[in-house]
Amino acid sequence: MAHIILQAPSLLAADIERLAAMACAEGVQEMGPTAYRLLNVDPSTQAEVLAMAQTARMDAAWLDEVHRFADCKLLAMDMDSTLINIECIDEIADVVGRKAQVAAITEASMRGEIRDFADSLRRRVALLEGVPESALEQVFSQRLRLNPGAEKLIQSAREHGLKTLLVSGGFTFFTERLRRGLMLDAAHANTLEVVDGVLTGRVLGEILDGAAKARHVQTMAGSLGASPEQIIVLGDGANDLQMMGLAYYSVAYRAKPVVRAQARFSLNVSPLDAVLNWFRRQH
Repeated sequence: MAHIILQAPSLLAADIERLAAMACAEGVQEMGPTAYRLLNVDPSTQAEVLAMAQTARMDAAWLDEVHRFADCKLLAMDMDSTLINIECIDEIADVVGRKAQVAAITEASMRGEIRDFADSLRRRVALLEGVPESALEQVFSQRLRLNPGAEKLIQSAREHGLKTLLVSGGFTFFTERLRRGLMLDAAHANTLEVVDGVLTGRVLGEILDGAAKARHVQTMAGSLGASPEQIIVLGDGANDLQMMGLAYYSVAYRAKPVVRAQARFSLNVSPLDAVLNWFRRQH
């Protein structure tokens, strides 16, 4: 029978009891201060329970079966606003006082209002013309932070034999540093053209959009012989939907409504390593 994993930074006993009763759970198991498992719940209660959990500001994962984390083969992640706390392009623009213009296009693109990601990226990068390359280092060292739970999730993936992939519509300047620092297996992103230490406002080569992200996930999954049930993909924006569609564990992290609506799982209040509580952790 199905189980529900409830997670939040602060869980109230009354809310857990109310949800357990609504779900006709056979039992409640405390997994830690921020997570509970409702055991053997009634499948017919799914929509009602998930809606109530959302109202109570809890992340609820409905699992028909609890698999071993080690049975997964691939963890793929978006970078901006998923693995890390910022949209890098917005912060680069901020260095030269153009953040509002760039951020407005970024937001519309991530909400799915601008359908052509490549066009939206070219428009934003054009606004970076003349920005010194040193601004990228400034953003990386002073503004970029990993989102809570990122290191634990990636470390656990490595320990359990999963391959890790970073796929971003952002820039290689950042993905390469994160790949090395977090010891990720692979990273793909766009390359900003730099001439004489200054950004030209252009991207080199083909733009890595949502379709390209999906191809990278598909290629690595194929090389690993990974089925959808063995793939975890985390994202937050509309250009993540195609790669998320390849995974059973499609996870919307602090995501736009269009992404939450299509993902199987959402983390709206919990850290990234909350993913681990959906699995049995034995090797």
